[in-house]
Amino acid sequence: MIGVLLVSYGSREACIADILARSQERVRLFIADKQRNPFNLRLAEQTGGEHVVIPDLNVEDIVKFAKKHEDSIDFGVLGPEGPGMKGLRDRIEAETKVKMICPTFSFFIERSKVEQRKVIARACPRANPEFRVFFPADYSSLEEVKRDVYDWLDEIGDEVAVKPDAPAVGKGVGVWGDHFSSREEMFEKFFIPNFEKGPVIVERKLEGEEFSLQFLSDGRHLIPTPAVRDYKRSFEWDRGPNTGGMGSYKDREEILPFMSAADWREALEIGERVHGFLSGPYGNPGLRGVMYFGFISTAEGVKVLEINSRWGDPEVMNVLTVLEDDFVEVCLKTIDGNLGRLHFRREATVVTYAVPLDYGGYARYSGPRPVDISDAERLREKYGDRIRIYPGSLEVVDGRMFALSSRTVAVVGIADDLEEARRISLEGIRRIDGPLRHREDIALPEHIERSVSHMRRLRSKSQIS
Repeated sequence: MIGVLLVSYGSREACIADILARSQERVRLFIADKQRNPFNLRLAEQTGGEHVVIPDLNVEDIVKFAKKHEDSIDFGVLGPEGPGMKGLRDRIEAETKVKMICPTFSFFIERSKVEQRKVIARACPRANPEFRVFFPADYSSLEEVKRDVYDWLDEIGDEVAVKPDAPAVGKGVGVWGDHFSSREEMFEKFFIPNFEKGPVIVERKLEGEEFSLQFLSDGRHLIPTPAVRDYKRSFEWDRGPNTGGMGSYKDREEILPFMSAADWREALEIGERVHGFLSGPYGNPGLRGVMYFGFISTAEGVKVLEINSRWGDPEVMNVLTVLEDDFVEVCLKTIDGNLGRLHFRREATVVTYAVPLDYGGYARYSGPRPVDISDAERLREKYGDRIRIYPGSLEVVDGRMFALSSRTVAVVGIADDLEEARRISLEGIRRIDGPLRHREDIALPEHIERSVSHMRRLRSKSQIS
């Protein structure tokens, strides 16, 4: 019997719980959850574990839950980054016998975007865009910093991205063409509000196609999973504000249609260099956990947009649902420092999220939020394991499900090709009843072809020049 502590926020962790429960080992799940998620609640009960709701996922209460069951827990898995950035692993491993699969506080690299850029600059400088950091302590007035910012824009051009140093869950990040169209607008609406809180990065905007690459580390070995494309924008054809992610896709192979083999090799090399820089020559168990790289393929090669210390949401659902290895064994090897190559079925996966009407700036809605996923779940009779339904930001009240404020339900379609995987995912999403919406263009062939054509043009221009 293997006991697992899972710290859960939404659909990402419902997927992780599902894959853990499918192990050949007998597993007991002890889930500390943000809400009364019906999927997690059922799995915890079925496996003989326990489900507890901790609405703010505060470290103190999670540690108490781990202490309560430490004699039954073999290891823990952290889903959301919040508790990790507050030292969850450090506390649990200091106060219990439970080993956590997530970095220690000092290695939670998303705590500072400035430090990320510095690490990349030392480990693999070509993976950084041109950037400059502006520190409030260096300036006595806004006029003074404005002169320096404008001088920097004179050097690299007005097409930039502005990022706060501290994590802001996408808020505070401004990009030329998406959020502002002049240096004055950039400075007033994005630079100043961020600068009032701390250091600000101004970096050249990169043109290309984005992809996510999630690695698992045991502190010495860094093992990749297949590349995934995430759809961050709220509305179809990549319009509207950024969200946590409206859906994603993975192709049959480990690379995406718009990527070259060279892109894949370069992304792996960047990951290895950054990991090696942080771990040192002998490895470092403090790094144990996930390293998520947000990459962009450009005419000049692969660049890093961001690094996180947790599985992507929704990207984890694209890769774990086709993992051939027993995930519990993978976790145990990660704890022991013996992690080896991971194996994935040659299948495409498409994730589509159903979200509340008022999520991502779509519409105002203050009415009731009942949700019924039973019709979607009946599709298992038709598709079997080729469809997975993972509830997220919803909870059970008196036997009924109600949507909360964030992404409500994810539906994963699994098939031999992207078109069929997309069709399965959409069929499931359309059968969910409630005041929800979704994007219809996740993995749409025309959308994929647009990305392929875009990269073809960029590479052609690069060769000509």
